[in-house]
Amino acid sequence: MPSIGLDELVGRAALLTRVDRKYILPAADLPALLHGLGTDVQVLEIDSRREFGYRSAYYDTPELDAYLATARRRRRRFKVRIRSYLDSDQHFLEVKTAGERGVTVKERVPHRGRGLDADAYANIGTVLAKAGMPGDRSRLGWALTSYYRRTTLYVPAIDGRVTIDNDLAWTLPYGPGVELPDRVIVETKSPGAPGGIDRLLWSLGHRPCPVSKFCVGLAVLRPELPANRWLRVLRKHFTAAAYRGVAKVARGR
Repeated sequence: MPSIGLDELVGRAALLTRVDRKYILPAADLPALLHGLGTDVQVLEIDSRREFGYRSAYYDTPELDAYLATARRRRRRFKVRIRSYLDSDQHFLEVKTAGERGVTVKERVPHRGRGLDADAYANIGTVLAKAGMPGDRSRLGWALTSYYRRTTLYVPAIDGRVTIDNDLAWTLPYGPGVELPDRVIVETKSPGAPGGIDRLLWSLGHRPCPVSKFCVGLAVLRPELPANRWLRVLRKHFTAAAYRGVAKVARGR
């Protein structure tokens, strides 16, 4: 595929307000998807790399308000994480909220790395208050970390992006972890209606499913939590040992 640089990608498809559609595929099905893409699709390339390591540290209240709001399909819900780009050692504090009609709104600012400080708590409070969720956010604590490697495609026909995540793993703070080496998560990100990539995935037998890395990771590693929304995903794509929470620690991460 032809390449696209980061600045050009951000200029064309920053998509901080967008509709996300997620799919879990067996890794063996990925070649069929790539083969069906149009010739105008471009792949993000930075310093001769086309695949990049990510770490996302997620934060929630002791009562897991963020997790439970998503599990119970609450209209007002949020997600707080520190997104780290491991190849470039860059870090961002990201706050995601649910807008109207399924639109995801993400606000992000540069961050020093792991952990929340006073400035981070203030920023989170401001963003959530603006989204109609005021309150004391100083109780947010580290709840889960996910790891994966990502390839990003730019689709000019819809001014949208497609990300392909592989080498998936999750760990609890100072606790067990789980890996999902034979699956990939494909996410289409567009301003609105489904595009050609979604229709291609449908033709290959794949349908969108709820695959929040934060929620699925917690549901697997903390089986006491309510997880009806993700039961089908967990039973189809995770091993029995992983689903029971009896999983190995993510390797060397």
